[in-house]
Amino acid sequence: MTPDVHPQEAARLGALRRYAILDTPFERDYDDVVDLARRICGTPASTITFIDEGRQWFKAVVGLGNRDGPLKTSLCAHAILADDFVEISDTWEDPRTSDNPLCANVPGCRFYAGVVLRTGDGLPIGTLCVLDFAPRVLDDLQRDTLRLLGAQVMRQLDLRATLVQAEMLRREIDHRVKNSLQSVGAFVRLQRRAATNIEVTATLQAVEQQIEAVALLHDLISEATGEQLDLGDYLRRLTALLAMIVPAGIAVTGRFAPLAAGPAVATAIGTIVNELVANAVKHSFAAGDRGQISLTGAHDDTGNYQIECRDDGPATTPAVSTPRDGLGLKIMTASIRQLNGAIVGEQSASEYCSRVTFPAPALALPLVANR
Repeated sequence: MTPDVHPQEAARLGALRRYAILDTPFERDYDDVVDLARRICGTPASTITFIDEGRQWFKAVVGLGNRDGPLKTSLCAHAILADDFVEISDTWEDPRTSDNPLCANVPGCRFYAGVVLRTGDGLPIGTLCVLDFAPRVLDDLQRDTLRLLGAQVMRQLDLRATLVQAEMLRREIDHRVKNSLQSVGAFVRLQRRAATNIEVTATLQAVEQQIEAVALLHDLISEATGEQLDLGDYLRRLTALLAMIVPAGIAVTGRFAPLAAGPAVATAIGTIVNELVANAVKHSFAAGDRGQISLTGAHDDTGNYQIECRDDGPATTPAVSTPRDGLGLKIMTASIRQLNGAIVGEQSASEYCSRVTFPAPALALPLVANR
């Protein structure tokens, strides 16, 4: 007998889709459930089955070869139309399964027992079941165990759904924040280009750089698949942005070894790099000057990460060099303090170097060639 369509099929399928479980890889938590169900019930096969549109799909399976199959031969598609627990002691004697090729053939499925997996609002999305090639009957302990294991599967699914929804919300928030920051950045850029006062222009440029840095960070966070970001990639992209913002004639380059860290650490390091470039522009270059700001990031032998900023602007010579203090240095110092780091400055006849050192916040990612 071909299974009927569930009376709430559209709602049921919608609920199944929200779990985002279909066509995912095998996972140990679910594999352990079917293995335990099989051993407790003494059957050769067990599955966690989801009834999709036009097919059944196994999230976990032991004792059977396939991961999916058509609904017309699905025993679980019958089960979701019944009560919370279905037991067919001999499939040859049950009208729902007596003509099913999976049961009629020898060897075929002669025994089926399954607990229906229901959502919180009562919609059946699949089953946890056990199967045998000979007729049999479960005892009360085995039935109760299947029910408990089925409840455990639903708890795992509900937790998964909660995490998926939280991740989607996080990505949406980061996307909206990034768009808002880009809008503000565009406004600041227009104001900077229209400004005639040199100090106002410099201030607006510093604001624009910081906005761009934060917007880029939110862009990377929205792309990330975990809690850690590759700061090497982030700093390379940030350097490319800064290169487009600084005055014409000043080249900005960056090479950074990979480093894994969370968003909070990335924010602090992005602020540091931002201010290093802003300070270099302010103190080493006058209007119309040409030169280069070079940034590097690397691990040292003591477990620290070190960022160097070197510039060769005409104002780097000791005779004309201006003190590197002010609001920018205060902002950078505060960020360095958050990382338990330190900063030193070194001036020579041809360049100025700012060196920031801080403990690596996490194990470094495998070193790869810089792009």
